[in-house]
Amino acid sequence: MSDPRKLKTPAKSSLVRGGYNLYAWFEKRTGLVESALQSAEHPVPENTSSWWYVFGSAATVLLMLQVVTGILLALVYAPSASNAWNVLQVLNHQVALGWLLRAVHGWGSNFMIAIVLIHMAQVFLFGAYKFPRELTWMVGVVLLLLTLGMAFTGQVLRFDQDAYWGLGIGASIASRVPIIGGPLVHMILGGPIIGGPTLTRFFALHVFVIPGLLIALVGLHVWMVLKLGINDWPMPGRIVRKATYEREYHELTERTGIAFVPDAAWKDAVFAAIILASVLLVAVIFGPIGPSGMPDPTIIQTAPKPDFAFLWIYAVLAFLPPSVETPVMLIVPVLAILGMLALPLFAGEGEKHWSRRPIAVLMVVVIALALGIFTRLGTYTPWSPIMDAWTSDPVPQAYLVHRTPLERQGALVFQNKQCRNCHSLDGMGGQRGPSLDTIATRMSEDQLIRQVLQGGGNMPAFGNSLSPAETTALTRFLRTLRGPGEQSPADVPAMQLGQDGESLPAERHGDPSLDAKPVR
Repeated sequence: MSDPRKLKTPAKSSLVRGGYNLYAWFEKRTGLVESALQSAEHPVPENTSSWWYVFGSAATVLLMLQVVTGILLALVYAPSASNAWNVLQVLNHQVALGWLLRAVHGWGSNFMIAIVLIHMAQVFLFGAYKFPRELTWMVGVVLLLLTLGMAFTGQVLRFDQDAYWGLGIGASIASRVPIIGGPLVHMILGGPIIGGPTLTRFFALHVFVIPGLLIALVGLHVWMVLKLGINDWPMPGRIVRKATYEREYHELTERTGIAFVPDAAWKDAVFAAIILASVLLVAVIFGPIGPSGMPDPTIIQTAPKPDFAFLWIYAVLAFLPPSVETPVMLIVPVLAILGMLALPLFAGEGEKHWSRRPIAVLMVVVIALALGIFTRLGTYTPWSPIMDAWTSDPVPQAYLVHRTPLERQGALVFQNKQCRNCHSLDGMGGQRGPSLDTIATRMSEDQLIRQVLQGGGNMPAFGNSLSPAETTALTRFLRTLRGPGEQSPADVPAMQLGQDGESLPAERHGDPSLDAKPVR
């Protein structure tokens, strides 16, 4: 009987030969494998094998993650005003692991923006925008803008309260552009209002237009890195000169060069794996981002808040004085982008090491601190009213004892007119306006009346919504707020009570016969 192992050998070798012949036929006509191997094994300076050079690869891996998860989400998502919010609820609660898919996609966007920003800062500090990599830097700037565009359009597709009103604010900003503001808003929204056409346009931008541009420009960016080489580690005193840099770089590569794969790429792979694991961990712990309440244009008592990446912009706009709001919103971003694009054109030569470029280091530190501070402010929005504070935060009992009936009536006015939404007492309430715990030590009764009736600063005028009796009661209550250890007007022998409970001015101060006992 024949050995069965000998019978299988010809078939196996035939299969191997067939596979090799197919590969050879494909490779002869495309050359893709050979080109990929040459690119992977291209030599890089030994000093570029550092953990500081891993951010570009990590950003590319995160882009691939966003593309894959985005395709899976697009199979289910319905870009219509009536179904978008409901589809996300189905993904969150009915589709197996749908919540995890949404969470990975949402948090992957935040991670990608953070990695791209870190990469841009590293490139800037290392002087990698200088000759001959000027165009590489410019493409990187565009990639950063496209990454932010992906994040913004993705937030709109959630179509919840934050997305609806956030887009309304964005459209309001766009409408301030001179001449083309109106047509620009109409083009963005697909009509005069936010509706179905709006979602269709943002879906096309988020799924087709921006990802297509991102993939194309990432390919161009990587190609230029391969063609021009990875920026060598900056050394103090090593000056970039257009006449000699390329020759010096090639000499350095020939003398100390190592293959990118595997000698340098293993750190990129390890860091990318750590980032992917971090995205998954955060997604599991915190879950998907939104959606919050259903979009309802009739609910105007809302404080829309953008996603994490845009909180700093939200905070900056909140603190801008109204007189400079429009110029800052329309001019500063344009100047910043043009400055970044033009940077390598007027600073393409010279020192690359950060120790010889203190202004560059100072710029990065200031920008990082500003982004951190404004992002922190954006997380708890001290300028935003707390719309339910008038019901959730009652006037503390300590502010009601030893008060006259009129002053207690003022406390009711204070609560019912929703003053607590913007002002705090004893640490509870809104922070849009100043705390009122010691307001009586800062403002006289006439000043309080004028502020309540006429408004001023961030405070609207309440003259049309308060009756004279309510204004008097509210003012009398505010005059009792002097802080701990301070006497309130109710305890000072300068007032006496009339028969109707009204406080009447005493004719003389300090006369014991005119002392008024507080109503207990």
